[in-house]
Amino acid sequence: MNAQALHGHLDALLLAVLEQGALHGYAIIEALRARSGGVLDLPTGTIYPALRRLERAGYVSSAWSIVNGRERRTYELTGAGHRALAGERSSWQEFSSTVGRFLGGAASPGAPA
Repeated sequence: MNAQALHGHLDALLLAVLEQGALHGYAIIEALRARSGGVLDLPTGTIYPALRRLERAGYVSSAWSIVNGRERRTYELTGAGHRALAGERSSWQEFSSTVGRFLGGAASPGAPA
């Protein structure tokens, strides 16, 4: 799946990955890949700008840390990030429920046959 297909959802996915705890950039990419069964294999050029955007918005904080002997920037959710993720989840439930009424395969109740 390419980054364009995720338009509008990448930030929420990153927040959800970071909900588990602080991670450095490459570990975030690996977590996206693992949790999606390999479907989300996004390049660093997609992930890092999104992380910077989330940091500017106050949803993510970052700090330099040493990971396996290498200095890496580690990202974690802020309180505002946790609240934003809760809002994203609520919006996603409403969106997927609504779209599912059309694409779910079964006719919706009250719809003409």
